[in-house]
Amino acid sequence: MKKISNYVVSALCIIAVAFSAGAFLKANAIKPSTALSAPAGQPVDLTYAAEKALPSVVHILSTQNSKTQTIDVQTRDPFEDFFSDPFGWFGNPNRGQGGTQKRQVQTPKRQGSGSGVIISTDGYIVTNNHVVEGADEITVTLNDNKEFSARIIGTDKTSDLALIKIDVNGLTPIAIANSEDIKVGEWVLAVGNPFNLTNTVTAGIVSAKARTMGQNGVESFIQTDAAINRGNSGGALVNVRGELIGINDMLYSETGSYVGYGFAIPTSIMNKVVADLKQYGTVQRAYIGIKGGDVKNQVDVEKEKGNDVDYGTMEGVYVSEVVEGGAAEAAGIKSGDVIVNVDGKKITKFGELTAIMANKKPGDKLTITYLHNKQKVTKTVTLKNEQGNTNVVKQADLDVLGANFREITDAQKKQLNIGYGLEVIKVNSGKINKAGITKGFIIQNVNNTPVKTIDQLQEVVKNASTSKEPVLYIQGIYPTGKKAYFAIGLQD
Repeated sequence: MKKISNYVVSALCIIAVAFSAGAFLKANAIKPSTALSAPAGQPVDLTYAAEKALPSVVHILSTQNSKTQTIDVQTRDPFEDFFSDPFGWFGNPNRGQGGTQKRQVQTPKRQGSGSGVIISTDGYIVTNNHVVEGADEITVTLNDNKEFSARIIGTDKTSDLALIKIDVNGLTPIAIANSEDIKVGEWVLAVGNPFNLTNTVTAGIVSAKARTMGQNGVESFIQTDAAINRGNSGGALVNVRGELIGINDMLYSETGSYVGYGFAIPTSIMNKVVADLKQYGTVQRAYIGIKGGDVKNQVDVEKEKGNDVDYGTMEGVYVSEVVEGGAAEAAGIKSGDVIVNVDGKKITKFGELTAIMANKKPGDKLTITYLHNKQKVTKTVTLKNEQGNTNVVKQADLDVLGANFREITDAQKKQLNIGYGLEVIKVNSGKINKAGITKGFIIQNVNNTPVKTIDQLQEVVKNASTSKEPVLYIQGIYPTGKKAYFAIGLQD
């Protein structure tokens, strides 16, 4: 379970709010019940909700296997203790500069646990990205203690969501409700596996909606006082009918354990992320193209500086910077303006803007109302993706490079006096060939990231392919010792 140590919630961030409507799990998801909750002022029986939700919540064990890694180890001058100044009075310039050595170390096997929610009869499960990130093996344990190996269908670090799958049919998926319909004060249950205490249910209420915490790129959290602890990550937040309204994600704590508040990703965001991961392998996001935060927080910042400001409102999203080429620039929005309405819905804070964009995708039209010099302006614009167009963005695989690679040998490391690298052992038709990289070239760094393994190269390629600048900047060395630098565009 992710934790937050400081409740500072309005750091400036790019509004990367995107999402589309769509048929989410039409074939497999159970439709929410139409039953009414208890009348106001009447006792609420939560046993029904627990019975409905428990069979759909699973325990997830993620494992990172032991690996051999080459690291740089700082060495000391063996004579330092005899001849150096113990108090540093004479400023010995060589103190502690013994040098470095290459050493191979065996990393320990690591395991972490969390929760997940079954959303289809054929084995699709939603969890948090941080539950499965970097895992070599994923084991899912159902409510009846049956265990299955799972594979990752897709992950989205921006929303901290992941979609995994186990190969089994006849599962009990959870009913999915519209998180936009929940109200502050409504009873909810958190279902998960805190501290490996499987099948745990805690109760509380919805404490707030559309909360931003500055931890994920896309946030509009449901805040609850239902107890959430480590291991609850990826579990279900359900209403009194046992319907899913959110995926538990993090807690607010200065101790690492529950002290009052937890936060869940609403289904209004989850639905879009999961649908895109299933269809495209990555989330299709549209960007408004601003940096900013809540007006209230901006006013507080100015007050601390001794400035008296008036933006014409105390509600809305304050724009501190407009990104060139984005929808906001096309709408005429300037730094210092305040967004107060999107597609006819009032915006009072940043989290509401994130939530309302849950049904948008690149190419969609967006009507924005904002205050410029305290005067309302309304414009309709076309949303684009981070790469500045309306095309579908897909993660590239190593196949796009058209080459085969292997980790360099100890002999190559010694000959070239390098510590790591991937040798190009075969060049086929593809982007490596077009760039002029030949067999034998050793790749060391890609986009300023050291690549020591094929998995690391794969990760860099995937991240670059969906970034604002889909280019690989490759640095390396030939067997002759000549260094070289190449740029490879990943877009067709």
